[in-house]
Amino acid sequence: MSTDPDDLELSESEQQALHDLQVGIEYVHRSYGSLLEFHHQLGHAMDRMSDAQEALRSAGHDEWADELRDDHLPAGAISDQWTFELVEEFSTEFLEDVDDFEKTVRAELADGVDHVTERRQKRRLRERARRDE
Repeated sequence: MSTDPDDLELSESEQQALHDLQVGIEYVHRSYGSLLEFHHQLGHAMDRMSDAQEALRSAGHDEWADELRDDHLPAGAISDQWTFELVEEFSTEFLEDVDDFEKTVRAELADGVDHVTERRQKRRLRERARRDE
């Protein structure tokens, strides 16, 4: 990316659209992180429930142990999907598509330069600091 962000011929609306799109993408990635956290937390919960199943059986509560084993442990988290399936679907059917869309828009409008608004702000703040020295 050798293009200077100040050399880009962007309208205010285009610059704002790029900024909003990139911040939106950052939130999509944060959402993906939250989904991964959910996946891991639920996995740990299921491990503990599996331990509870064994403890219930050891304590002579076979009916509860069987119900836990048969009805709750194999169940999917949402609409019978396991969390790994949700993570995979989010990644391949949403995250990759929206990332590709953002890269296409950025390539067309800003020669592929990312964070144009922030780069311009950085330059302005540094120039102001040099003037004030």
